[in-house]
Amino acid sequence: MGSNPSVAIHPPFFYSYCFGKPTYKPHYSGAARHLSACLPACLRVPSQLCSAASNSWVASFGSPAATEWGGSMAAAAAGGVEGAGGGECHAAQVVGADGEMDAAATERFAAAAGLQGRGLSYAVVSILGPQGSGKSTLLNHVFGTSFREMDALKGRHQTTKGIWIAKAVGIEPFTVVLDLEGTDGRERGQDDTAFEKQSALFALAVSDIVMINLWCHDIGREHAANRPLLRTVFQVLMRLFSPRKTTLLLVIRDKTKTPLEYLTQALKEDIEKIWESVQKPEAYKEAALSDFFNVEVTALSSYEEKEELFKEQVGQLRQRFYHSIAPGGLAADRRGVVPSSGFCLSALQIWKVIRENKDLNLPAHKVMVATVRCEEIANEKLKYFLSDEGWLELDAAVKSGLPPSFGTRLNAILDSYLSEYDMETMYFDEGVRAAKRQQLESSMLDHTYPAIERVMEHLHLVTLNKFKSDLEQSLRNTEGFAESVRQCSQASMEEFDAGIRDTAVKHVQWDASKARNKLQEHIQVHVESIRNVKLAELKANYEKKLSDAIAGPVQSILETGERDSWACIRRLYRRETENAALAFSASLSEFDLEQTISSKMVSDLREHARSVVEMKAREEAGNVLMRMKERFFTVLSHDRDLMPRTWMGDEDIRSITREARLGALRLMSVKAAIRLDDKPDKIERALTTALLDGGPLSHKKSIEFASDPLASSTWEEVSPKDTLITPVQCKSIWRQFKAETEYSVAQAMTMQEAHRRSKSWLPPAWTILLLAILGYNEFMFLLRNPLYLLGLFVAFVLSYAIWLQYDITAYFRHGTLSALLTILSRLLPTIMDVMMQIINMTHRHKHSPHPSRRPQPIHAQSFMNQTWRQAQGQYQSPDSPSSSSSSVDSNSGDDS
Repeated sequence: MGSNPSVAIHPPFFYSYCFGKPTYKPHYSGAARHLSACLPACLRVPSQLCSAASNSWVASFGSPAATEWGGSMAAAAAGGVEGAGGGECHAAQVVGADGEMDAAATERFAAAAGLQGRGLSYAVVSILGPQGSGKSTLLNHVFGTSFREMDALKGRHQTTKGIWIAKAVGIEPFTVVLDLEGTDGRERGQDDTAFEKQSALFALAVSDIVMINLWCHDIGREHAANRPLLRTVFQVLMRLFSPRKTTLLLVIRDKTKTPLEYLTQALKEDIEKIWESVQKPEAYKEAALSDFFNVEVTALSSYEEKEELFKEQVGQLRQRFYHSIAPGGLAADRRGVVPSSGFCLSALQIWKVIRENKDLNLPAHKVMVATVRCEEIANEKLKYFLSDEGWLELDAAVKSGLPPSFGTRLNAILDSYLSEYDMETMYFDEGVRAAKRQQLESSMLDHTYPAIERVMEHLHLVTLNKFKSDLEQSLRNTEGFAESVRQCSQASMEEFDAGIRDTAVKHVQWDASKARNKLQEHIQVHVESIRNVKLAELKANYEKKLSDAIAGPVQSILETGERDSWACIRRLYRRETENAALAFSASLSEFDLEQTISSKMVSDLREHARSVVEMKAREEAGNVLMRMKERFFTVLSHDRDLMPRTWMGDEDIRSITREARLGALRLMSVKAAIRLDDKPDKIERALTTALLDGGPLSHKKSIEFASDPLASSTWEEVSPKDTLITPVQCKSIWRQFKAETEYSVAQAMTMQEAHRRSKSWLPPAWTILLLAILGYNEFMFLLRNPLYLLGLFVAFVLSYAIWLQYDITAYFRHGTLSALLTILSRLLPTIMDVMMQIINMTHRHKHSPHPSRRPQPIHAQSFMNQTWRQAQGQYQSPDSPSSSSSSVDSNSGDDS
């Protein structure tokens, strides 16, 4: 078994809880680091801790089984080099705190780091110095290694145990770095300084460069400056090994105001005095210090007080290790350097010689006995704990929920086994007993870690779910959002704190702030999601109300197209927007938002109202041609009382057409641009002048406008973003509008002219007088021959009856040829029908039972109506479907 009097054995697991992490963190070995890689991200630890983890574990075992296990752990740590792809080489422990070298671990490190194929192109750097002087920190900063560093927040204690090895990152040539256990440590005490001497001697024997870490305020002191240690090492070095020139790089830490040259002179004088005072073999009786050592001195500022300056100086120190084996380099003297393939064997042999030297003693026997016995008792108590019924019952209860008084019950179980350990080990060495007790406590806590994690997860989940339900219920009761969140959050955190106190384990210093912060983060995330949903609903509701209040009226106002349309729209827009903004701001106040966010949302609501107006205006602008034609036909076809025009002949079609076009033009001017700002414009005047008042050659236009106002793509005093119809587009729309409405105007004029002609179908009076004079002879002839007169009378009656059957004027409106063909095609049937009517009437008169009663006279209108209904079913005008209605109107006018 190991014989280290104060070694601490730590379990191969890292105790870390993501909710309430205990401050106790046993470090694990390389195998545990491999296990950590499989864990969730919240349970992983930095690679520096993983690589240095086997320091305490391997060093604490002295039995063959333990040494073999520790070697595998160190090998796993060295395996980090391979996993890093050669970029980063994790530290590996090659000599445990008990003084045993792990040759297998050294070989594995060399293979993984690629040392064996380097030949003579490699350098070895090691470091000596007092415990807690920052040796590992300095190496990590200079060489990019991952040696375990002391956590000053947990007190000053031994960190590096034994000898650790690592590869320098990014330095050529290949550089091997050795981190040695600190000297003058309270853990080993004054009873045993053998390991300090052995490790210092080993470093001087295998290294090209030995860095000696010194506190600036220790310069000139005896023990603090390692003067006795150097004296012993110098003496034994010359007796055991062949001469080899080594560079001693004295690193002064936390440099004060004393100039560096004074400090360098003092240090070199001290080393010269040490060299002169040691007893030398006869072969080196007259040898000088420079025959064995090159002494270099450098200084660094305080790492804690001047971190940036420290890093800058470390960067400069790192540059000195580049090309260190080149001529003139820091390790220029290469006498006796073995090839890289034999480095591991050479180091192992040197360590064996150092260990067998009689001048260097081994640890005391009582410490070794205490170590073995306390180890056995601790393992026994751990075994009993794992099979304890109370613990198994508590562990099973945790899997199904949150057990009551978890912390109290677990504390009682742990205290019972630790008390038994204290009773059985009370007579053993205090240091070993405390170390093994800490190991037992750590091991039990490692096995309880999954249960503690589940308890914290249950507590976290239960509290969060209760907060969600309470918040939902509070919001359902129409309470203010911010006030509901505040009350529910406070109640949930109080409940969580009570649960933390109930589940706390006194052997672990709970960091409840992290658990509380995590719960508060989850609560805040949920609150943000609910707030976003509520705000989105509120915003959508107000936007819908505002759209409903604006869209319909704006569309209606734009359809009317009056001159004050945009003034009405502006009043509507401002009134509805202000009302909605005030109500929206009042609703936002209950969410306790920042002023900038609230103002932004109100501004977005105003922009939405403006976008609704713009959207409706653009929709109406897209339908402007259709709306213009509707307006034109409405004014053209209806009078001021909205009664249909009949075009009887007294209407002024020209003025009516101008009025209709002016209404359509005014409608287009209203829809040509968005006018939500109170800025005057000349759109209507430009359109009227250019399109209605005489066109391009208008004298009025030449006075008001210097050029064609529509020969542009923008309107004056109207921004491009507010332009809906450009002047060029207005001109194009007007041409299309006129082309599509010209026919209606022409049709109205044709109908009016036809109506005038139908009113004057008799010839002029002079023609009647002329016919009377010229036709006197024919008239007298008819009077002298009554039969001719009777025939003319019958022909007149028949012609009149036929005339009543047809609307001759309506037929001739659609052309002479078509009218003649229609009359001729229906003449014979109509004559036959009239004759049959006369015969039937005569027959009924002869057979009437009351011959004295006068027969009902045949009304000519009945013949016309019957014949007209038949003609309507067969005759269709070839020119226009509206000719029928026009004929009916004309007919009705004639009838009247």
